[in-house]
Amino acid sequence: MPNKSSAKKALRQTKSHAIQNKAKRDALRTAIKNVTKAKTAGEAMKLVVAAQQALDKAAKIGVIKKNTASRRLSRLMARVHALKK
Repeated sequence: MPNKSSAKKALRQTKSHAIQNKAKRDALRTAIKNVTKAKTAGEAMKLVVAAQQALDKAAKIGVIKKNTASRRLSRLMARVHALKK
């Protein structure tokens, strides 16, 4: 356990940040799963907007890196476009 007050505060912050990061990561994963489970291209295009927002928000606050978000979105869009064919 931390002894100094600044270390105690840092521990509290770490716990709350971990909870927030987990929520963002779970929302991100759920949005991506919804897109991949879509049966039609039209349905997937509607869901990909929510997935893109979740990716951007996660990258903005540092849950994932910017390039990781970009790569995941690129691969997701490739899957959606493959449904059209």
